[in-house]
Amino acid sequence: MQKRWVIQSFKPYDKVAALDKILGTPSAISTVLVDREIETFEAARHFFRPALEQLYDPFLMQGMERAVARLHQALTKKEKILIYGDYDVDGTTAVAMVYGFLQTLPGAAVSYYVPDRIVEGYGVSMQAIEKAHQDGIKLIVTLDCGIKAHRPIALAVERGMDVIVCDHHEVGDVLPLAYEILNPKQPGCCYPFKELSGCGIGFKLLQAFCSYCGLKSATLYGYLDLVAVSTACDIVPLVDENRILAYFGLKQLATQPRPGLQALIELGGLTTTITISDIVFKIGPRINAAGRMSHASLAVQLLIEQDLVKAYHLAQSIDQQNLLRQSLDHTITQEALAMIENKTHLSKSNVLFKPDWHKGIVGIVASRCIEQCYRPTVVLTLSDGKATGSARSISGYNIYEAISACSGLLDQYGGHAFAAGLTMPLAHVAKFQKQFEKVVSETITDDLLIPQQPIDALIPFQAITEKFVNILMQMAPFGPGNATPIFASEKVYARKFYLIKEKHLKLELYQTDCSVSYEAIGFGLGSYFPLVATGKPFAIAYTIGYNYYLGHKSLQLMVKDIKETVYMA
Repeated sequence: MQKRWVIQSFKPYDKVAALDKILGTPSAISTVLVDREIETFEAARHFFRPALEQLYDPFLMQGMERAVARLHQALTKKEKILIYGDYDVDGTTAVAMVYGFLQTLPGAAVSYYVPDRIVEGYGVSMQAIEKAHQDGIKLIVTLDCGIKAHRPIALAVERGMDVIVCDHHEVGDVLPLAYEILNPKQPGCCYPFKELSGCGIGFKLLQAFCSYCGLKSATLYGYLDLVAVSTACDIVPLVDENRILAYFGLKQLATQPRPGLQALIELGGLTTTITISDIVFKIGPRINAAGRMSHASLAVQLLIEQDLVKAYHLAQSIDQQNLLRQSLDHTITQEALAMIENKTHLSKSNVLFKPDWHKGIVGIVASRCIEQCYRPTVVLTLSDGKATGSARSISGYNIYEAISACSGLLDQYGGHAFAAGLTMPLAHVAKFQKQFEKVVSETITDDLLIPQQPIDALIPFQAITEKFVNILMQMAPFGPGNATPIFASEKVYARKFYLIKEKHLKLELYQTDCSVSYEAIGFGLGSYFPLVATGKPFAIAYTIGYNYYLGHKSLQLMVKDIKETVYMA
């Protein structure tokens, strides 16, 4: 797929030069920092040296005072408390954290509930509320869901239960009738940071609770591994508070993870240097597999398990579920791509429906389709007589708003700019396809339909010094909002080149005016083999990192794209 190389932005030379002088950083590094609005020594200090003391006061969040007071009251009176979370990684880590913390308190009568993805679907279910009432629950705390659960929460209130909603999804025009709502995105909330994960909101609730009860904040720090996993997998921006939480959560994952995560780390073959990417591609899919293929309560059991041997058994069971998920993923993706290829007309979106597709896989399939055909994509299947599924977007396009514009055809929907879930009557599928395409066509620009290859700076190989790389590594953790810097170099030659598995490109690259050559790998770039084999110079877009092999660490360029010459849009 052809990409359009785009310089992220051109920052004023004086700001870059000033930062060079203040920090003593190479100009390319300063350019990256200024582009991320790090322009002063103080901003750089906060960025390069995160501290838990920099976390915001949780009581700045609207509703926190009442929420904590109600939670404390329930614990004091030994009322039955239910921790209710979504079935994905964010929800299950949040449940494991809040439930795990509360159950350590003397006399706490706390239980947890995660809905069945297939039977109950997303969010707070009526079935769960009825069961909670039968079990004598007096307080429900929802995590990573609830902001649009009007009917279930109204039922809970009718049944004499209070509900505290902890959610980070976009709010609707009307808020549910909960006892209190913790969501920085709700109108009137002055909390300084709006992009916490669902687990992050739960962490702030516990942070406030510790303060309210006079407990040390350090009591919570043992749960930061869970917060880091949720932050990585829910694709929230790795800036501000999220960066701090992820930074320290990654440290814990590398040194003292909880048994369940330790088991997943070993199953994923990860080293002690764990990155956000490792979580997203190795840990997250395994946790998600439980909810996709069987029941997400298995993931919660794993994450709260204190015995390492039992954790290994649970992790192995989840790993088997993940293998099944991978098989279904491949089959359904091929069917979905065939549908796209067989379309008789060009479109700016894809809405795909097949009644026998597995409900737990459709979100992954939507993402896979975007990788091959760069369009906002909705993948639907049949469940309980309804068409239900997941939507995924492309960079720069808000798919939640597009779905909202079609709300008249939907029974329910929810999500955010990049991902959403939706349900509709079967009779509305064709109408939705037509209306969604109309909305997307009217609101998307043609340039957004061409995948961009962002470039932070154009540099020669001579710029890649030891100091340069050391500073670069200190900019981690990398993720949305703080992406791994991507550089471009031109007039590059390949000294060695060969294909791995017929699709990955392994290279040794050099420039004529630089004495050092670099190992490079281009995953999925096998089609460029003829170009690099000509002996002619070419341009590469790449990130810089390390390759670990048999205990040996070496510098490696991860090639993202190749062109005959540099062309920047």
